Amino acid sequence: MTALILALDGEVSLEAGGGKGVNLARLARAGFSVPQGFILTTRAYRGFVADNELEERILRLADGARGEDQSALEAASASIRALFEEKQPSSELADAVCDAYAALGRPPVAVRSSATTEDLPGLSFAGQHDTLLNVVGESALSRAVVQCWSSLWTARALAYRARNAVPHRNAALAVVVQQLIASEVSGVLFTANPLTGKRAETVIDASLGLGEALVSGRVEPDHFRVELPAGRVLERRIGAKAVALRPRREGGTVEVHEDASERVALTDAEVLELARLGARAAELFGCPQDVEWARAGGRFHLLQSRAITTIFPLPDGLLRDGLRVLVSFGALQGVLDPITPLGQDVFRCVLPRALASLGAPFSAGGQPIVVIAGERVFLDISTVARHARLRERIHAVLRTIEPTTGEALADALSEPGPLAAAGRLRWPSPGFLWLLCRALGNLTFDLCWPDRGRARIQRRLAASIKAFEQRCAASVTLGERVALLEEVFAWLPRTGLPLLVPGFGSGLASLRWLQLLAGSAPESQARVLEMTRGLPHNVTTEMDLALWNVARVVHGAPGAAELFRTTEASALARRCLAQELPASVQAAIEAFLAKYGMRGVGEIDLGRPRWREDPTALMQVLQSYLQIENGAQAPEVVFRRGAGAARRALDSLVADIRHERFGWLRAVAMKAAARHMWALAGLRESPKFTAIAMLGTVRAALLASGRQ
Repeated sequence: MTALILALDGEVSLEAGGGKGVNLARLARAGFSVPQGFILTTRAYRGFVADNELEERILRLADGARGEDQSALEAASASIRALFEEKQPSSELADAVCDAYAALGRPPVAVRSSATTEDLPGLSFAGQHDTLLNVVGESALSRAVVQCWSSLWTARALAYRARNAVPHRNAALAVVVQQLIASEVSGVLFTANPLTGKRAETVIDASLGLGEALVSGRVEPDHFRVELPAGRVLERRIGAKAVALRPRREGGTVEVHEDASERVALTDAEVLELARLGARAAELFGCPQDVEWARAGGRFHLLQSRAITTIFPLPDGLLRDGLRVLVSFGALQGVLDPITPLGQDVFRCVLPRALASLGAPFSAGGQPIVVIAGERVFLDISTVARHARLRERIHAVLRTIEPTTGEALADALSEPGPLAAAGRLRWPSPGFLWLLCRALGNLTFDLCWPDRGRARIQRRLAASIKAFEQRCAASVTLGERVALLEEVFAWLPRTGLPLLVPGFGSGLASLRWLQLLAGSAPESQARVLEMTRGLPHNVTTEMDLALWNVARVVHGAPGAAELFRTTEASALARRCLAQELPASVQAAIEAFLAKYGMRGVGEIDLGRPRWREDPTALMQVLQSYLQIENGAQAPEVVFRRGAGAARRALDSLVADIRHERFGWLRAVAMKAAARHMWALAGLRESPKFTAIAMLGTVRAALLASGRQ
């Protein structure tokens, strides 16, 4: 059975000592300066609750307060805490606390709550349980212990447990009693920058007196930002420090108001010493730490250490050889949700092998190019980012397809020398040169005959999908079907990119050419962007219009529109899969799914269901389409209106520039560029559409293997 009292520098389990107690004990055993003290274990808390028959009354009040109802939470918390105040610890417990306090020398102490669910890597509970400072005497200590126990049931703690699905019945609280450090300076330290996530930066806030004033937000502290590997203070901002919390002789604390805006709480040497202390704590716990500290008598003491839970995790095994540049693949695709384990495996295992088949160096200096962090997929582009020219081109591409990522890359590389200079670029392999030659040949064809080029691309894409479906149909074993995944990713660099990039790439380049040709004409850039409205030959637009046609069938079928208006989308989806919808509607949806059923929400993730497996999302779109009563807002009308506006924008620009120098020549070039853009730029969705079609075919085959 767990003891009632544990030494603070001994072996302490989470169940017995809570998160704070476990971390402090680990710091003490590792040789850090931790104030002496003891831990009143969770056995004492549970004994108090059992002796006073409080558990069922507490749980009834706690479970009755909904997590989003603040007034109910406050009322439940007040009622529960009142129950604690009415009761007294048993004589056995009171004697144990008094004996431990006497062994400590009966000094002024800090009494800190330590819940079993707090200060963990995934759960913080920071500031949600009570801490009492400068507690003097046995009777005051006994009251402080009961107050800490009752703080397990603050409104904030109740809500936090509810949000994180932590059962109230499982919660328990230990109490850490430590000799009070009458600190001259105190504060908090983050061993990684909590705003930027930079692991090489330590952030320190420091104020005068006891640290509770800073933790509770009552004081503007001095702020320091340190680059620890280089041992330099990057930022120093002096706060007003107008409030200091000081211990009183008779116990408790008093606020002292003073103007300390001219006084620096820590020298640079002390800041660096503290930062190195924090780095040791982070190394001990194996992750970035949020540390509370105090300085007294020329020495730093650690009062608490817990994992920083607000920064994005790093990939396992990431090389620490300087700044590394990781780009979120999901962000590039507009998928910010976690990727399923199956989806992660596909990208982590299959994609690198497909890229390596090109003969190019697709490893990031010993680091895999595809890494997983926070259940998301990232591409490590550090190797290519070390080359200035390639970095500029990557930045330009990212600004176009995902502006936020492009801005983040620019910010990360704005400081001097963030990436070590790379050697000379390796000469491309023969396989890569052959792909480049094919791409140049396709580019020439597309530039000369854009409409024929688009038609050729569309034929080849359709042929690729059909051939892949035939190979998939011929695959009967699980191993054969898994191997088809590599064919999907191999198709992209070997066939898809040399065919497609010259097509839609030259179409998008025509847009840039139009912007240059427009010159200084009034509102020229806005009118050029207007020319991209109603862009034809876009597979996603065609899919949306096809779904609108399904909605028209629903609207025209007797009773179908009413069925869709009054039935939940999930129920409609179930009826669709059971083929129980009205016959004409069922036929229209099945025809749509035959062409587009391999698509779905988060479709780049092979582990996510497709529309043909769960058409709930389609039913929701159909329901929204049925609410369109104004014919002018119909998708096909909006598309035609956009296409007409694009052509009018071209005509107005051509008319304006004809009156400028070489206007007739620029007008001819502008018309040609617009025709080229309209012929090819709409293909930009085709690479993803083709890959998703192939992945959908593989997923269907894998599901068949699962059923077998």
